Amino acid sequence: MQVVVLAGGVGSRLRPWTNKMPKPLLPMLDMSLLERVVEGVPNDLIDEVVVAGGYKVEMIKEYFAQVDVDFDVRIVNENKPLGTGGALGNCRDVVSGRFACFNGDIVSSLQIEPLLDLHKRNGGVGSLALWEVEDPTRFGIVGLDDDSRITQFKEKPKPDEVFSNLINAGSYIFEDDVFDYMPHGKHSIERDVFPKLAEQNLLNGQQFEGYFLDAGTPSAWSDAVHRCIIEKRFRRGMIHGSSWYGSAETQTSELVTESMIETDVLVSNSQIHRSTLLKGTVIGENSVIESSLIGDQVTIGADVRLQDVVVDHGSTVPSGTTLVGGQWPRTE
Repeated sequence: MQVVVLAGGVGSRLRPWTNKMPKPLLPMLDMSLLERVVEGVPNDLIDEVVVAGGYKVEMIKEYFAQVDVDFDVRIVNENKPLGTGGALGNCRDVVSGRFACFNGDIVSSLQIEPLLDLHKRNGGVGSLALWEVEDPTRFGIVGLDDDSRITQFKEKPKPDEVFSNLINAGSYIFEDDVFDYMPHGKHSIERDVFPKLAEQNLLNGQQFEGYFLDAGTPSAWSDAVHRCIIEKRFRRGMIHGSSWYGSAETQTSELVTESMIETDVLVSNSQIHRSTLLKGTVIGENSVIESSLIGDQVTIGADVRLQDVVVDHGSTVPSGTTLVGGQWPRTE
């Protein structure tokens, strides 16, 4: 079947990383984020990955023209922001039959086969993967009957509107009939489509266990990297201590913990915790980098303190700099 990835956003929460590189191509261990998103679908079930995107799509095309993956990639370009529903609806001319669909920054333990089995058994137009949370007010919640059919759907309920702690996990199986329920143009699949389908008993839902992370923010990115390390979700590179290194030739350190260290990175007697250091980065003596995302070809001086900072690719952080939160270079 085809797999649609909804990747239309500009990745504003991961700026300045995404100013030069689209979010789907950001490296998470040895894969791009987009490859990580579709990882829960076995390659023998994938005919084609359709990327619904509108930001730096030429870079995405070039990447998948060069990388060795077991599936074809097609880009369906958004000329203007269309929302989650509009982005999917924009694919109606290239998607047919039964297909999977994922939000473009979900990293989870979901394996698609059980959801596919439920969908085949129950029928309907769509089946949603579900995750349980304590506070569902930031998500779309579902009511579920004993036959795993969704009886109601409410996007971002107010506290007094909460009727369930099961949320939409951004991973779906659809029949192409779903396009019959979608208006043309910009709209939200969560607000404009799912409630209608639920009212007509055309949606199924299945909870899964393990982990569910939206890697669209710096802190969640670090959480997703750490989870991929714990779960050994990589084919290249190695683990040393609690960190992943992109190459056995990269210098390791006991001062580096719960972090992702790409190739050609040099860390000189500095503490790195729960951070991502992309290729070619050099860090000077006695620096402390915590919960930060460091772009590629970055130079960080000595005695630098960074916490919860996203550092742009190719930039220099002078010795003695201290920064908590935000971006580097600093924005006005």
